[in-house]
Amino acid sequence: MTFTLAIVGRPNVGKSTLFNRLTGTRHAIVDDTPGVTRDWREGKGNLGPLEFTVIDTAGWEYAPKETLQARMVEMTQAAAEQADMLLMVVDGRAGITATDRDIAKRIRKFGKPVALCVNKAESKLDASIANDAMKLGFGEPAAISAEHGEGLADLYSVVEGKISSSSLMPSEEENESAEESDEKPLESSPMHIAIVGRPNAGKSTLMNALLGKERVLTGPEAGITRDAIASDFTYRGQPIKLVDTAGMRKRSNVQAKIEKAAVSDAVRVIKYAHVVVVLLDAQTALEKQDLTIASLVESEGRGLVIAINKWDLVKNKEEYMETVESRIKDVLPQIKSVPILTISALQKKQLHKVLDASLEVYKVWNSKLGTGELNRWLEKAVTKHTPPMVNGIRLKIKYMTQTKIRPPAFQLFVNKANELPESYSRYLINNMRDHFNLPGIPIRFVLKKSKNPYDKGK
Repeated sequence: MTFTLAIVGRPNVGKSTLFNRLTGTRHAIVDDTPGVTRDWREGKGNLGPLEFTVIDTAGWEYAPKETLQARMVEMTQAAAEQADMLLMVVDGRAGITATDRDIAKRIRKFGKPVALCVNKAESKLDASIANDAMKLGFGEPAAISAEHGEGLADLYSVVEGKISSSSLMPSEEENESAEESDEKPLESSPMHIAIVGRPNAGKSTLMNALLGKERVLTGPEAGITRDAIASDFTYRGQPIKLVDTAGMRKRSNVQAKIEKAAVSDAVRVIKYAHVVVVLLDAQTALEKQDLTIASLVESEGRGLVIAINKWDLVKNKEEYMETVESRIKDVLPQIKSVPILTISALQKKQLHKVLDASLEVYKVWNSKLGTGELNRWLEKAVTKHTPPMVNGIRLKIKYMTQTKIRPPAFQLFVNKANELPESYSRYLINNMRDHFNLPGIPIRFVLKKSKNPYDKGK
């Protein structure tokens, strides 16, 4: 059986540490500072034989209306509402607080099974804390140390006990139906799209607009997003995993520990994405950091789409677009013909462009070209612009073949492979991009020395 388990509790009780422990990852950012987690995030977790979707949430605390903290609590409530079961975490060092009691009162109203665990209990749980925990009304708690992985067997017993006594346990009829159904529908793997950019470019607003719901926190404050947040949906029959990331400032400006962790998480997302949407803020000129981020996407071999957000606020649109296209062409010639889109995430205008362009780039990123058509193109390209001479000997590209996809990579056999100038490789790549219509993706050439037929096995 599978179910969804949401971890709830006040700030700094170790929810994210427990999330990482249950999922076997380090994806949730952990720090001693309260309020590090802001959006809720999902992962695949397990406790012994139990497998489930686990949700990490922001700390539940009182906050004045219209504040960032209040919006964080609303997101936590939304996560709790969609979960099948709640796991309330309290701090074994601090004991049961008035906030813990208030949280217990609130989550009891959801009418869901609630398991209780006392974290940071590396030694034997204090009897008075255990007694106070029992008074929360969720039964006997599990004493654990999420940081050291202690007490997980006890946590399994508590969670499994709640499942057994709730409607989460499948009936005999449901079990028989599951056993009779041997065939499972095959689903194509999702396309991973990451949204990246500088702080306040509108990445979270874009994600919410594409999903059609308030999945991640938004607001005027810069740097709201910290954890990379993923959400699944389907567009034109294609399953998509969409990931929102923290704003990426210039490296020299990133000093705080939490921001460093958030940016590292964003870089990790880029490395595992299929297509990356670099979001620009139309209210600021195209900055060097935007180009740095786009260059990182290219160097990691990901498909690239550039989207200019807040386009409705641009006055001289034609001049602005000419400036953007010119700078990208000059600074990033290796990603010539990358799709450049204009959107307004807040106004929900032209959002289909982002997904349509991503689908097209994803298709190109997976391109496989036949050896015959490759070498017919190569012959024409070399005839049009012959390779240079080195030490009186003409460089000859005799043959090429595609060796991999995602991104497409090609092996070229050259009589003097180490002597082929970078400028000529760039000419071939740009010519290939135009001829085969390969926009928005990096193209890799691997040069290999061709065999000399007169070389007697040397």
